[in-house]
Amino acid sequence: MAARRPFSPRLLPVLLLYLPLPLTRARPFSAPNTTFNHLALAPGRGTLYVGAVNRLFQLSPELQLEAVAVTGPVFDSPDCVPFRDPADCPQARLTDNTNQLLLVSSRAQELVACGQARQGVCEKRGLEDVAQVLYQAEDPGDGQFVAANAPGVATVGLVVQAPGRDLLLVARGLAGKLSGGVPPLTVRQLAGPQPFSSEGLGRLVVGDFSDYNNSYVGAFANARSAYFVFRRRGARAQAEYRSYVARVCLGDANLYSYVEVPLTCLGQGLIQAAFLTPSTLLAAFAAGPGGARAALCAFPLAELDGSMEHARRLCYTAGGRGPGGLEEATVEYGVTSRCVALPADSPESYPCGDEHTPSPIAGRQPLEAKPVLQLGQPISAVAGLQADGHTIAFLGDTQGQLHKVFLNGSQGQVYHSQQVGPLGSAISPDLLVDSSGSHLYVLTAQQVDRVPVAACPQFPDCTSCLQARDPLCGWCVLQGRCTRKGQCGRAAQANQWLWSYEDSHCPHVQSLLPAQRPRQEPGQVTLSVPRLPTLAMDEYFHCAFGDYDSLAHVEGPHIACVTPPQDQLPLNPPGTDHITLPLALMFEDVAVAATNFSFYDCSAVQALEVAAPCRACVGSLWPCHWCPQSSRCVYGEHCPEGEGTVYSAQESLPASYHCWLELPGELRRLPASLEEMAGDVGLIYCQAQEFRPSTAQPELPVPIYVTRGKGQRLDNAHTLHVTLYDCAVGHPDCSRCQAANGSLGCVWCSHGQPTCRYGPLCPPGAVELLCPTPSIDTIEPLTGPPEGGLALTIWGTNLGRDFAEVQDAVKVAGRPCSPEPSLYRTSARIVCVTSPAPNGTTGPIQVAIKNRPPGISTQHFTYQDPILLSLSPRWGPQAGGTRLTIHGQHLQTGGSIRAFVGGQPCPIREPVCPEAIVCHTMSQASPGEAVVRVVFGHAQRTLLTSPFQYTANPQLAAAEPSVSFRGGGRLIRVRGTGLDVAERPLLSVWLEAKAEVQAAGAQPQDPTLRRSCGAPAAAPQACIQLEGGLLQCSTVCSVNSSSLLLCQSPAVPDGAHPRRVFFSLDGVHVDFASASGGQDFLYQPNPRLAPLSREEPTRPYRLKPGNVLDVEGQGLNLGISKEEVRVHIGDGECLVKTLTLTHLYCEPPSRAPQPANGSGTLPQFVVQMGNVRLALGPVQYETEPALSAFPVEAQVGLGMGAAVLIAAVLLLTLMYRHKSKQALRDYQKVLVQLENLEIGVGDQCRKEFTDLMTEMTDLSSDLEASGIPFLDYHTYAERVFFPGHGGGPRQPALEGSGEEGRRGPVRQGLTQLSNLLNSKLFLLTLIHTLEEQPGFSQRDRCHVASLLSLALHGKLEYLTDIMRTLLSDLAAHYVHKNPKLMLRRTETMVEKLLTNWLSICLYAFLKEVAGEPLYMLLRAIQYQVDKGPVDAVTGKAKRTLNDSRLLREDVEFRPLTLMVLVGPRAGGAAGSSAAQRMPARVLDTDTITQVKEKVLDQVYKGTPFSQRPSVHTLDLEWRSGLAGHLTLSDEDLTSVTQNHWKRLNTLQHYKVPDGATVGLIPQLHNGGAVSQSLAQNCPLGENIPMLEDAEEGGVRLWHLVKASDEPEGAKARRSSLRERERERARAKAIPEIYLTRLLSMKGTLQKFVDDTFQAILSVNRPVPIAVKYLFDFLDELAEKHGIEDPETLHIWKTNSLLLRFWVNALKNPRLIFDVRVSDNVDAILAVIAQTFIDSCTVSEHKVGRDSPVNKLLYAREIPRYKQMVERYYSDIRQSSPASYQEMNSALAELSGNYTSAPHCLEALQELYNHIHRYYDQIISALEEDPVGQKMQLACRLQQVAALVENKVTDL
Repeated sequence: MAARRPFSPRLLPVLLLYLPLPLTRARPFSAPNTTFNHLALAPGRGTLYVGAVNRLFQLSPELQLEAVAVTGPVFDSPDCVPFRDPADCPQARLTDNTNQLLLVSSRAQELVACGQARQGVCEKRGLEDVAQVLYQAEDPGDGQFVAANAPGVATVGLVVQAPGRDLLLVARGLAGKLSGGVPPLTVRQLAGPQPFSSEGLGRLVVGDFSDYNNSYVGAFANARSAYFVFRRRGARAQAEYRSYVARVCLGDANLYSYVEVPLTCLGQGLIQAAFLTPSTLLAAFAAGPGGARAALCAFPLAELDGSMEHARRLCYTAGGRGPGGLEEATVEYGVTSRCVALPADSPESYPCGDEHTPSPIAGRQPLEAKPVLQLGQPISAVAGLQADGHTIAFLGDTQGQLHKVFLNGSQGQVYHSQQVGPLGSAISPDLLVDSSGSHLYVLTAQQVDRVPVAACPQFPDCTSCLQARDPLCGWCVLQGRCTRKGQCGRAAQANQWLWSYEDSHCPHVQSLLPAQRPRQEPGQVTLSVPRLPTLAMDEYFHCAFGDYDSLAHVEGPHIACVTPPQDQLPLNPPGTDHITLPLALMFEDVAVAATNFSFYDCSAVQALEVAAPCRACVGSLWPCHWCPQSSRCVYGEHCPEGEGTVYSAQESLPASYHCWLELPGELRRLPASLEEMAGDVGLIYCQAQEFRPSTAQPELPVPIYVTRGKGQRLDNAHTLHVTLYDCAVGHPDCSRCQAANGSLGCVWCSHGQPTCRYGPLCPPGAVELLCPTPSIDTIEPLTGPPEGGLALTIWGTNLGRDFAEVQDAVKVAGRPCSPEPSLYRTSARIVCVTSPAPNGTTGPIQVAIKNRPPGISTQHFTYQDPILLSLSPRWGPQAGGTRLTIHGQHLQTGGSIRAFVGGQPCPIREPVCPEAIVCHTMSQASPGEAVVRVVFGHAQRTLLTSPFQYTANPQLAAAEPSVSFRGGGRLIRVRGTGLDVAERPLLSVWLEAKAEVQAAGAQPQDPTLRRSCGAPAAAPQACIQLEGGLLQCSTVCSVNSSSLLLCQSPAVPDGAHPRRVFFSLDGVHVDFASASGGQDFLYQPNPRLAPLSREEPTRPYRLKPGNVLDVEGQGLNLGISKEEVRVHIGDGECLVKTLTLTHLYCEPPSRAPQPANGSGTLPQFVVQMGNVRLALGPVQYETEPALSAFPVEAQVGLGMGAAVLIAAVLLLTLMYRHKSKQALRDYQKVLVQLENLEIGVGDQCRKEFTDLMTEMTDLSSDLEASGIPFLDYHTYAERVFFPGHGGGPRQPALEGSGEEGRRGPVRQGLTQLSNLLNSKLFLLTLIHTLEEQPGFSQRDRCHVASLLSLALHGKLEYLTDIMRTLLSDLAAHYVHKNPKLMLRRTETMVEKLLTNWLSICLYAFLKEVAGEPLYMLLRAIQYQVDKGPVDAVTGKAKRTLNDSRLLREDVEFRPLTLMVLVGPRAGGAAGSSAAQRMPARVLDTDTITQVKEKVLDQVYKGTPFSQRPSVHTLDLEWRSGLAGHLTLSDEDLTSVTQNHWKRLNTLQHYKVPDGATVGLIPQLHNGGAVSQSLAQNCPLGENIPMLEDAEEGGVRLWHLVKASDEPEGAKARRSSLRERERERARAKAIPEIYLTRLLSMKGTLQKFVDDTFQAILSVNRPVPIAVKYLFDFLDELAEKHGIEDPETLHIWKTNSLLLRFWVNALKNPRLIFDVRVSDNVDAILAVIAQTFIDSCTVSEHKVGRDSPVNKLLYAREIPRYKQMVERYYSDIRQSSPASYQEMNSALAELSGNYTSAPHCLEALQELYNHIHRYYDQIISALEEDPVGQKMQLACRLQQVAALVENKVTDL
């Protein structure tokens, strides 16, 4: 057969029109030696702008260069503000200008370009010519610093159109120390006098940039909002980074609408790139280890906006908390704003926020999405396109590959990837789609490329077009080309545009009829083409047979065409008998579908095979026949008439037939025969055969078909089945066999084993026509009521072949029983309804089928009369759920028993017993009586004598306690009303548990709760398994009274999580939180107790009678109170005295108890906490051993010296042991006494604490406006550096006209000294030399160290290096002595340097973290002290923590509220309307000075202390009426003087009433107020002023109590040692009443003390890097010197940080805050600081009877504080190490904080004064050092001396 030609010459030109031409792809644009940064596109123009290092390029849409602008390099430094004069920035260097931001402003036709140089300022350029500069700031201010000034820090932005103007939104990360004041997000103006300024516009204010260093990924906008995608740490307390998206309204120029929410791509890392389509945010996330792979997530924009609206609504209206009470939204970035509770319509009223709404809002609930695509390499760019209803994502990776992704539903698939740009060059995030959506602009660092979005034309045919799987491409059928949907004119019509994702197939010719034609005879050919497009009325298809066209007639999918006549066909190729032409279905010039068609020539077949023409003719491929007579090969149906025909082998001939059965798992062939009938009908007979399928089935439908010849299958008109059946299956007995379908031919065959068989298979004599007697197996029920009407079920065999046989055949106990037709089952079951019969009638059941003997049951049926007698209980709640028991006789009557209470059914869930029915009541609408009735079948019994009483539902009013251990068993008291109506109240908990927990602790819930009659009620299951996988654990509550339930908390298995805790009172279910007033029930972990004998738990614990037992443990009081704990020693009880978190103290029986239950010989120590029982080992009581007299024989035998020595050793040992045990007993008893005292003052503490918290809440509100009065850094540093010098270095004495000419040389000399200090060798030599001088005092050392700290503040990295070196030297020195003494004091310069260094590094931590709780503690102390009287002379107060400051006398006092006139005219008339009245709280016992201090504190509470007027420059004026003005003072003519004692005036003295009006007026004179002048010299007046004349008779002042008769100084001079001892003993023996006062003050302040310690010692937030750096360095020193003692390292860290810095901060708040601190507050802070010191020590903290009161106060808390310190050190050690680079970066940022040049010169001047004192020694030391000689350090110091002192040297 010859090869066919593919197409005819005529068809080729038509197809060539649509062959794909090469796609015109623009040449990539690149510039030599240039790095590209950003890409921007002008929307209307299509012009491209490329931002590069030092260049801006303007390109045409085809990437042809149009213009270029040069932007760098420039002289610049990131450490300098923009300058004109290079002298202003000495460190400036020629710097490349990286483009950081490139945006197009369409409205203004401007290009905004921001570079890295000049602190990221921006310029405006023309869109027509990028080289044209429209605006450039000549002298930009810091408000115009826009972009990040470091190339690695991303800057993103948007130009948004606001009403009447364009605004610029810029977001950037933190870069460089000069950018610390630029917020992460700003709104900037583009027009106006100062373009790019954010003045008056929104700024995202951040508390601390280091906590919120946002790394921005992208900025996007739609019609309503702008979105910013970024990464940052989740919150200030979290160290890990998270992904976020923020949103602001486009018209919001103040950022009031700022909302952000976290984004989570499940299982992936951080976000790397993003893009916003109209409906979706596409985001690429890092994936895999190290972010080596990527994942794409799609976040629907509606869900994103919904999440943000949810967070905004919660923060506006619910304080940020969700329905469950958890914080779901907050105000972020460390600002003072908080979430509030505005009206519910606030989010709608203020859709973009307002001044009063909280901002910036951060949602806590992340928006989650599952990855739609995973990729094997990181993604750096994302773009998206929504076209033709589909979303396409374009992903650029870090290797320069561009991936096209089709987002189809929840899955994405990459359909095309190509390399763009050089391999390994990452694709920039600026991936832009042009405005037509046809091209994509791709930017890498080296080139810009233009890539078609869809390359449809490159696919030449339909198959390649659809196989490409490009979602934007499809085959346009009538155009015959691959196109975008919009390019195909009829794409909307069916079958016009074929898309690969709709499982479309290309148009093709499915079949041809006929498949070929003889060439001599033209005829019709029918083509079958599925899914053919529909044409318009005037359009048509035609067929092309090669060059011949023929009009096509279309009918559905069939097309009829006429073949060409013979003369239009080409000749057959030589040697062939046919010709094959292409047959194409054409529309106009487009081939819609094509195939081949052959034209054959039978005469040519004959000519090809001359030797055997007949065989060749009939055996050819064509339907040719041989005419033997004419010897011709013809194509017709037969030869001419009268001539026989030899038919072609292709025609049908008689053949054999077979039937095929498709059995399960097998294809079975059966012989078949054909019987032809009249007409064209034929019958096929399949031979019968027996089958044995693998599974027994009554009937099996099997598909069947017929084949002819060698496998030609005959068509089935429809699906044919034959049914195979087995008589034995489903017919187990004779009746059912005979009842089978008669057409099946089944008979009951008794041959062999009687069974049902197919008739022909049973021998003729074995067929049984009559069935055996009926057989009755079981009947149910066995009893029924005498009324009858009971449905009785009879099971058996041969119970009739049909219902007619049994209709009248059943009798029950001799009475007829009527069968029910619908319930009858052939031969197997009869259900009949009983007839009435007398009570007690009994007998069997009979079934009598006609012609057969009756079948009689072995069971008997009994008629019995059920009787109802009583109920229990008689009442229950109307909610139902009561387990009701109905008592009676013969209740087990019938099978269908139903109970009713009133009109409601009462479901029976337990088996009915003869004497009892148990059901559960349903709810009732209202309380009242309800009659109980029971229905037995159709018989009903009613209990009229005892109705059931529905009562009102029980009400739960209170439930406490609300916490328990997981072991359960804690007694819960539930109070309410009607609690005794519940039959079985329960306390239950629902648990979420893992499978293994459920398997171990639960049984599946049995809804029927079955138990057998007569058996005792089973104990309720502790835990049952509910549907849905939950576990329910319950305990039964006991009813104490109608108002009190006592419940035990259910035990909760380990690993289970409580979901709901609730009470079940029959049908009333109440959540615990509802019963307890909103308090949820909480489960705490079970307590853990250590064995009494810690070393050997099996050995008995030796207990001495009278000792208090101390048991250590964990979590002891989390879930139980002291009163509920039971401790037993054998059969005796150990009374629990104290229970803390970690200790249990109990008082054992005085005599040894007996073992309980005979458990061993020694009593066991057992602690019972609810269900938790802890056995801690046996206890053995000690008896004091009696000392026997020393034997006389031994005295004789031993020498006197040995006897004395042994006796002495024994005596000392016994005394030591006795003392040790006595001390321990004292300590334990003191703790118990303290516990009892604190419990005694507990109520007072709680009231005081509530009052104090109210005050502190008001203070917090005030602080939001005014802020905490922190000292500025300048003042703080000077106060820390120079605490004894008035807060700064002394001024240099360069004054006077004669010195004017010296200032220049001196300044030059000090500058050279500053440079000399930068030499590490010089500085170390200077320090060592000074410290070696005997006259160089400790004060001098501290002063010089602070001068060095000040002089080197700008080079903190260098100062840190010096400090490290000196600390290493110090450690080497102490290692050889006693390493524990290192850093104990401040005796060396390095120790003072360390103090200053910590103060510098921790200032930010103080302001942001620890400062607030410390300030709140300070204000709480001041408030508590001011609430009680304070003696102005002795300084003693009623409310204090310091016993030496305690006012022990009872002083009567009354609080007053004065109305203070405040305002500009407060000093004028009393009725002045301009003055406002402000209330001030004072005491009537306050002196006038104390009143003025309190008034000033309350009037100026938001003002720093240094900015307030002094109390000594104002007078207090009392105003009464219009003219009554009285100036009050501490002393005046009305003061009372008696026996040389003058009492200071108080408000009580002047009889000032409550509510009086006063004013503060300036003092006009200073006379007559001697105490004021004294008070100016003595701070705050809390000393002992004494006015003495020259003679003996001076007048002494007193206020509340008179001081002792002799002055303190004289008493100190004359006191003997014995008197001082007596005084100390009297101070220790403080009476209990005064200790109670101290404890009350301590309990009130406890929360604030705890908060302060927690802030200092917590690692929940990132630890300051300086602390981590210092501790790591100390660890290195210990390792270097081989110190392995952990105690030593603990001491070093404590001495270096906690005692050196924090104790100083606690004792001296004036170092941090600008506040007034009275002596009393100082004394209290000293006690708290001492507590902190005791908490830091390693030694065990023990107190006894003689311990100071200050140590007794916190004896119970110090162990807990010690654990905090140890955990603080441990957590810091385990955290990741602080790198040298991180520390240097932080120090570089801190170096610029103190930039006071004059003070630095002053510090250098004072430093030189110290050098001058030891000038010769320093010069000698420098000259002796060989390296110093080479560096000429001595010579340089001499030059400094020559300039500073005008010395003449021998240089």
